[in-house]
Amino acid sequence: MDRKNTINIWYFVLAFIGVLLVQDLLLRTQTIEAIPYSQFEEYVEDDLVDDVIIGSDRITGTFTVPQNGKTEFVTTRVDPGVAELLRDHGITFTGAVESTWLATLLSWVVPALVFVGLWFFLIRKFAEKQGFGGFMSIGKSRAKIYVETDTETHFDDVAGVDEAKAELQEIVEFLKDPEGYGALGARMPKGVLLVGPPGTGKTMLARAVAGEAGVPFFSISGSEFVEMFVGVGAARVRDLFEQARAKAPAIIFVDELDALGRARGATPGVGGHDEREQTLNQLLTELDGFDPTSGLVLLAATNRPEILDPALLRAGRFDRQVLVDRPDREGRIAILGVHMKKIKAGRDVSPDQIAALTTGFTGADLANLVNEAALLATRRGAAHVEMKDFNNAIERIVAGLEKRNRLLNPREREIVAYHEMGHALTAMALPGVDEVHKVSIIPRGIGALGYTIQRPTEDRFLMTREELENKIAVLLGGRAAEGLIYGHLSTGASDDLAKATDIARSMVTRYGMNEELGFVSYEEGKHDFLGRNVPQSSEAVYSETTAELIDAAVRDTIAAVYDRVYALLENNRDLLERSAKDLLERETLTDEDLKAYKEDLVPEIEPDLQRTA
Repeated sequence: MDRKNTINIWYFVLAFIGVLLVQDLLLRTQTIEAIPYSQFEEYVEDDLVDDVIIGSDRITGTFTVPQNGKTEFVTTRVDPGVAELLRDHGITFTGAVESTWLATLLSWVVPALVFVGLWFFLIRKFAEKQGFGGFMSIGKSRAKIYVETDTETHFDDVAGVDEAKAELQEIVEFLKDPEGYGALGARMPKGVLLVGPPGTGKTMLARAVAGEAGVPFFSISGSEFVEMFVGVGAARVRDLFEQARAKAPAIIFVDELDALGRARGATPGVGGHDEREQTLNQLLTELDGFDPTSGLVLLAATNRPEILDPALLRAGRFDRQVLVDRPDREGRIAILGVHMKKIKAGRDVSPDQIAALTTGFTGADLANLVNEAALLATRRGAAHVEMKDFNNAIERIVAGLEKRNRLLNPREREIVAYHEMGHALTAMALPGVDEVHKVSIIPRGIGALGYTIQRPTEDRFLMTREELENKIAVLLGGRAAEGLIYGHLSTGASDDLAKATDIARSMVTRYGMNEELGFVSYEEGKHDFLGRNVPQSSEAVYSETTAELIDAAVRDTIAAVYDRVYALLENNRDLLERSAKDLLERETLTDEDLKAYKEDLVPEIEPDLQRTA
C-alpha cells in the first residue's frame, strides 16, 4: 500500500489531545475571571473571596458569590508596600509577570544548534576526508544511477573485444524482452563477471550494455561498500538491490569486485566477523534472493579473479565469466580507428603500422598513445598529427621521456653505444627474434642511458626453447659487446641480467626445459591471472639438492648463451665498431639505417646451442 494513502494512528492521538486542550481552554475562559490586584483587595474587604491559592507571581481563588457569572478569579501579585501607596491615592492597579519562556527555550536550543552546525560544517567534512562517511549516509548506497539518456556508450564505441561483446549481446536481448527471451525455459545468468587486465575496457563494456538495452545503470566500486562501522556495508548492499528492483529492468555494475569479494580466511590474523566478510555474506544472500526473470542483471569487473571467494564464482551466482583480454593486432587497429576519429590525422598515418608497434597495449594504452601523439603535434605547431608523432609517442610511453640534459662524458657515451649496438646486431643475426625498430643513445626515463626498440612481426602466444634462448641472447648482447671491446664489465647491464635470469629460471622451473631436472614444475608460487608470481609460502616445495640443481641449470643456461653471443659479436667485431661509431655521431639509428648493417652481418656459425645435460 502507498504510504500517502496509509492512515496513521498517531494522527488520531494528536487530534484527541488537541480537542482536550481546546476544551480545557474554553472551560477556563467561561469560569475564571482575570481581575486587577486592587479589585482583589476590594473583594477581600467585602468578604466576597472564599479561598485563595498564593503563588510566587499569581493569586487564584474562588468567590463566595459568583461575580459577573464567574466563580473563580486570578490576579497578579503586587508588592504590598506599593499596593498600599497606590490604594491611598485611589489608583486602580494590577501586576504583570515578565515572561522568561523565550530565554529558557533559547538556553536549550542554541547549544544544540551550535553542536549540529559544528558537525555538519566541520566534523562531517573531516570524517569524509578520512573515509569515514557521515552518519546520515550510513546504510545508504553510493551507487551512481545512469538512466538511458545519460548512458551514451554503445557497442560501436567499444572495439577490439568482439568475443566479449558477443557474450554480452545476450544480456542486451534479455533486458529488452525479459519475458520473450525465456520462452524456451532458459534463464539468464544471475551474474556476469568481466575478467581481464587493467585498461582493457571492462567498465566501458558494462556501460555499453546499459546503453544498448536502454535501462538504468547502477555503478559502484567494491571499496565503497566498506566503512569503519560494522554492518554498514551489508546495509548498503541491501539498499543498492532495493533501488535496482524498484527500477527493473536495470543493471547493477560493481567495479573492482576484488575489493569486496576477497576470499574469506585469506588473512588468518583478522577475525572472522569483520566488516568486509559481513558485506560479502550480504552480497551472496542478495545473489541467491533475486529472480533473474525480473529484469535485474548483476555485472562485475576484476583483474584479480584468483583472489575472489569461491562462493562468489559458483553456479547460481556469477554463472558466466567473460574474458576481456588485451587486443590482438586486428583489435588494436579497430581501437585506433575509434580514437583517431577525435584527432586530425595526416595521410601518412597508418593504423596498421601503429598496431604492429604496439603489441601488448590495452585499449587504455592506445587511447593514451593517440592523445600523446596529438599533444606532440600540437607542441610543434603542426596542422595534422603525423606518423612521426606516433613513433615519438610510442618511444615516450615505452622508454620514457628524453633526458637531453643528462650529459654523459665521452667515455660513457662510447660504452653505451657499443652496448646498444650489441643488442641490435645480436637481434638482427638470430632467427625468430623481433625486428629492431630503433637504436638510440639518448637517455630516457629514470635510468636508461640508451635503448633498443624491437618491433614484433606478429602476436605470439607460444614460444619454443630456442626462441626463449634467443631472447636471452638479445638481452646479453650488450654485456657481451662491452666484454669484447673493453675487456671489463659495467653496471649498464643490470636490468638485462635480471630479465635474462627470470627467463632462464622460468625455463627450468615452469616449462620443464632442462633434461637433468626433467619435465617437472618446481614453481614455488602461484601465478595470477596477469602472469605475475604470487608467493604462497616461504617453504620450498623441493629439496636443497634440487635447489642447487636449479641454480646450476639457470647459471649454465645463461653462460652457454653468453658464450654463443660473445662468439657471434667476435665474428662481427668490425661491423660492431663501425656501427657504434655511426651511432655515436648520429645518436639515433632507425630500421632503414640498420638494413645496411644487416647485409654485412656474418651469421651465427653454430645455430644450435650447447645444451646442458
